[in-house]
Amino acid sequence: MASVAIEYNAKVIGKMEFAPGNFILKVAPVGWELPEFIPGQYGVLGLNGSAGRSPLSDIESTPAEADKLIRRAYSVASSSTAKDHLEFYISMVRSGALTPRLYNLQLGDKLWMGKKFVGMFTLENIPQNANVVLIATGTGLAPYMSMLRTLVTKNNGLNNRKYAVIHGARHSWDLGYQAELQTLERISENFSYIPVVSSPEEELSKWAGATGFVEDVWKGRALGRKWGSDPTPQDTHVYLCGNPLMIESALKFLGAEKFVKHTKSEEGQIHLEEFW
Repeated sequence: MASVAIEYNAKVIGKMEFAPGNFILKVAPVGWELPEFIPGQYGVLGLNGSAGRSPLSDIESTPAEADKLIRRAYSVASSSTAKDHLEFYISMVRSGALTPRLYNLQLGDKLWMGKKFVGMFTLENIPQNANVVLIATGTGLAPYMSMLRTLVTKNNGLNNRKYAVIHGARHSWDLGYQAELQTLERISENFSYIPVVSSPEEELSKWAGATGFVEDVWKGRALGRKWGSDPTPQDTHVYLCGNPLMIESALKFLGAEKFVKHTKSEEGQIHLEEFW
């Protein structure tokens, strides 16, 4: 029996490219209302195999079935207070099944979006007085944008604790949301932003910021200089999202300073989200 294509229930209402292959997709539901979600949670997007792929992508070695829905999980980047649409920060994987199809979408095009948003990678259960360091590489920044945007729109804003984002990328043009985070740092005394690029020699103009990897930023005590004191396990929780090599490295350098990975069986100060 032939498979039946699942009906699309959402449409693209906004698209912006930060750098080649790195893009924001704004998606609105069609005929249904968005449910509540907690900043840091993720949803699921999907397209049928018949959807067109970006001409910049690789040719599929095994063509996808035309009527089979290809779906993947993506962290929401928009505030949980936004009720009419969701924003996703996505990097096209040229050999991937879904991202070249998502990248090929234009304004008004339809797609499928799941109606449930799940995940434990949130700020819900950490001590109210704990400072928060949000470490990411690439599009791992997405859940942090949802957290920060939601906090900014609420009454207490960022006033109850210190926050910091350390964002690593190969080039400065790969640093999504850079202008927004720089603005947030200027207007909030409790927020610090440290972007770091690993290939400064390839910059079109001289890069004046941090270079290397997020490990170099941490070990170089850049955050301690901004905060006035280094973060410790007694006063800070650290979130990690992005490349597994970064997460592996971070677990080592944080572990050397007595930070502990949070699990279901053990309370800790390190919280993980991995999408690779």
